[in-house]
Amino acid sequence: MSGFADFTINGGEQPRNSRVTNAIALASRRTGMDFGYLLGQAKIESSLNPTAKAPTSSATGLYQFIDQSWLGVINDHGSKYGLSWAADAIGQTATGRYYVSDPQLRQQILDLRNHPETASVMAAEHAADNKAYLESRLGREAQPVDLYLAHFLGQGGAAKFLAAHDRNPYGAAAGLFPAAAGANRSVFYDRSGSPRSFAEIRNNFAAKLERGVQGALDPNATPGWAASQPQPDSYDVPYIPEGQTVQPSDYVRLETDRLKQTISSEDMIRPQPATARLAYLMLATLGR
Repeated sequence: MSGFADFTINGGEQPRNSRVTNAIALASRRTGMDFGYLLGQAKIESSLNPTAKAPTSSATGLYQFIDQSWLGVINDHGSKYGLSWAADAIGQTATGRYYVSDPQLRQQILDLRNHPETASVMAAEHAADNKAYLESRLGREAQPVDLYLAHFLGQGGAAKFLAAHDRNPYGAAAGLFPAAAGANRSVFYDRSGSPRSFAEIRNNFAAKLERGVQGALDPNATPGWAASQPQPDSYDVPYIPEGQTVQPSDYVRLETDRLKQTISSEDMIRPQPATARLAYLMLATLGR
């Protein structure tokens, strides 16, 4: 899927060498999801901060997954990435709510949101699910902005929005989404209070994604979170000389080696957060 051709690497503009951008590149390669979309979404959601925490909700990590959404995507896709211990622990009530009986294990699963490789690949899988759903409903290819609408409105809401957009792009959207419009007035109304059209809202989201990609690819940019908190020790990587590039597998190998030195054989009996990271990274190193 394409949608950010002007902002990808082939123009000579390289993303900053960091574990985060390489984690996103690895997730894109493994799932086939658009790198530009995943990068732009992470920039919008967290300013590429892998440990970002929303002050008013449970949203956490690079892609700001809330607790329920994270448990859902781990339940659906975790086993594919060496997280069977987590996926198998997740149950679902008759009303569709996800739960984990063991509180400590539940927290360990939620803490994986702070791990860039896991967060990125789960965001990519979630986007792939949204893409498949939208395309089955719309009968056309879903563009990156359509995936962001699914992130914003949910799968059903995005399908409803895009179907109305395709029928009448200049119709007012607020009437079809009164609850969302009430909670997000700046999205659905302009400064004068006039309702925005479906096309205007979609175009605004597309521009927001493009700005996110531009900011993430700017080699002179400083992460928005750097001024308020130091980069966590667990994300430290060796110095990379200017002009050299690093493959995602290099960061995976370095982190795998570091974790091997910090995890005992007893830790492997009961999964701990670091153990989960090691399991995932070892699989990633093998390309599975």
